[in-house]
Amino acid sequence: MQEFLIDSALDMHLHLRDGDMLKLVGPLTSKTFSAALVMPNLVPPVTTKEALLAYKERILEACKEDEFDPKMTLFFKNDYSYEFLKDVKDEIIAIKLYPAGITTNSETGVASMDVEVLRPTLESMSKLGIPLCIHGETNGFVMDREKEFMPIYESIASSFPDLKVIMEHITTKDAVEMLDKYDNLYATVTLHHLLITLDDVAGGMLNPHLFCKPIAKRPEDRSALLKAALSGHSKLMFGSDSAPHPKHKKECCGCAAGVFTSPIALQVLVELFEKNKKLENLNSFVSLNAQKIYNYKPKEKKIKLIKKEFIVPAEYSYENEKVVPMFAGESLAWSIEG
Repeated sequence: MQEFLIDSALDMHLHLRDGDMLKLVGPLTSKTFSAALVMPNLVPPVTTKEALLAYKERILEACKEDEFDPKMTLFFKNDYSYEFLKDVKDEIIAIKLYPAGITTNSETGVASMDVEVLRPTLESMSKLGIPLCIHGETNGFVMDREKEFMPIYESIASSFPDLKVIMEHITTKDAVEMLDKYDNLYATVTLHHLLITLDDVAGGMLNPHLFCKPIAKRPEDRSALLKAALSGHSKLMFGSDSAPHPKHKKECCGCAAGVFTSPIALQVLVELFEKNKKLENLNSFVSLNAQKIYNYKPKEKKIKLIKKEFIVPAEYSYENEKVVPMFAGESLAWSIEG
């Protein structure tokens, strides 16, 4: 039987939510991933050391059956002091910047992306070596929002050359091209953006479980993302942006944005890299690149995948929460052993 070994898989962009949803989705990541970079956009957002440590404890409790390291982040604010960031530095792996109102629970995000407005916090982060993760979209036409954000990435990267800047969940060929323009610019890419285009979301009957932000783009964008990921590009890493929402908030008018991929990410990635004859680059994409970029060494956690059919559950549930995964009810070619 064909098999493939993944060593210390890292998900460098993950939504774990809170409460019963955390208890449901947390173990679906901790079972197979060694660590994950956890998003701070709760309600209210994580902006204090006390809230950060309390949230980490809730995650560890939800995932207590597994060896799992949640790497914590703060929600970006313009007025974080150097002293505060120095005090919290050892508790976080990065700070996440959201433009105001651009995605789920980002209403209190940054209203102005002017570098001078952001400078107080960014200068402190640069001096302390704290990476900056950015949800890079404007409020323009939905298909152009990421492309329109490229000059902002350039402005931040050039103004703060010692600051590591991560373009989160990139979706366009423009972003892939931007990767090689600045030494301090990096990126994550999701599973779903490697697989789908807008046509899969809305080309026929609307599929709410593929609706996400940033929205899926054009075939040429998907091709550029896939080429970079399959090549093992050293500045690109896996970040699922797995974003669970209750089933009733997806299958409704005005559905929430987010694709839930945590339970099937590794199985689908192995199939994708095998299909393209690039399995030798998969460990770089899901672990080694992130280790180098973040200067982080995870605990060893080997996951064996085998070439055996896996039927994706129609939904996952806990108490009153129900979540529908990507490929619900469908057959995958690879399974996780055990």
